[in-house]
Amino acid sequence: MTNPSEPGPGRPDPSLSAIVGERRRLTNLAYRLLGSLADAEDVVQETYARWYAMSPRQQEDIDSPGAWLTTVASRICLDLLRSARIRRERYVGEWIPEPLPDRAEWISGRSGGGLDPADRVTLDESVSMAFLVVLDAMTPAERVAFILHDVFGYPFADVAAIVGRSPAACRQLAASARRRIRVPRPDPGSSARRADVVRAFKRAWEAKDIDALIGLLAPDATATGDGGGLVTAALHPVEGAEQVARFFVGRPAVAASVTLQECTVNGQPGLVAQRDGVTVSVMAFDVTDDRINHIWAVLNPDKLRSWTTEPFSTSPCGPADRKVGRGA
Repeated sequence: MTNPSEPGPGRPDPSLSAIVGERRRLTNLAYRLLGSLADAEDVVQETYARWYAMSPRQQEDIDSPGAWLTTVASRICLDLLRSARIRRERYVGEWIPEPLPDRAEWISGRSGGGLDPADRVTLDESVSMAFLVVLDAMTPAERVAFILHDVFGYPFADVAAIVGRSPAACRQLAASARRRIRVPRPDPGSSARRADVVRAFKRAWEAKDIDALIGLLAPDATATGDGGGLVTAALHPVEGAEQVARFFVGRPAVAASVTLQECTVNGQPGLVAQRDGVTVSVMAFDVTDDRINHIWAVLNPDKLRSWTTEPFSTSPCGPADRKVGRGA
């Protein structure tokens, strides 16, 4: 006899689709909390594993499965953020959040394969590289309280249950995090101008035109590279427009040539470098008032797994141009 609370043979479980439907939101949440798509996917998998480890009766006793999944995923992220501070002390060089491709531009050009985790992350200002870098400077509790309340709209009472503090304390955490945020919200109308600046940087770099590069950089511009100890990258940020310009012009001499392409990185104009069809560097830019304030170059191959080579052959992100050396 079939239990009324269980689906009969051949009948879909109406609650299953609702549970699985939470995956996109959970991935969005975990990526913003951790700055790593790989870690976010692991968190989501662990969250579902804990759900399915419960008996049907235990699952039925949960009034809001979506809220339960969010709570569990957030607590896992909080634990990872706390342990990450210890792991970062052993990280070689600078740590940059994992760059995210805009798969909406590429998905029609892909062949085969299932839904990639990158397809489940909504691109907006809360995943820009500049925003994620600021988030990474927060305490774990600040970051969780801020993202849950300010980005995802959870009330402080719910945040308190996740963080393990009072609603008033969580309100203070979010306020403290808010004061750290100095990243201006991008003007949608300026997207084309930011793309023009990145394109001009690419051309000046290819031409080894130091004066043109300096003209595109803010006086206090900074370039940060992340090789993770796996590939060569500057161990410390390069600061100052002239120093950054000379750094990039000097890079082609140290490595075999690569192909630069314009593309979207975390929802903003960026550049992708490929060598022999393999992505070796992804560069994100912070552009304000038509000047580049910061360049983040991720070379750590462990952080480039979402950047497949196939979509670039038909991608509208930008054509392959001349060859230059590896980036920062």
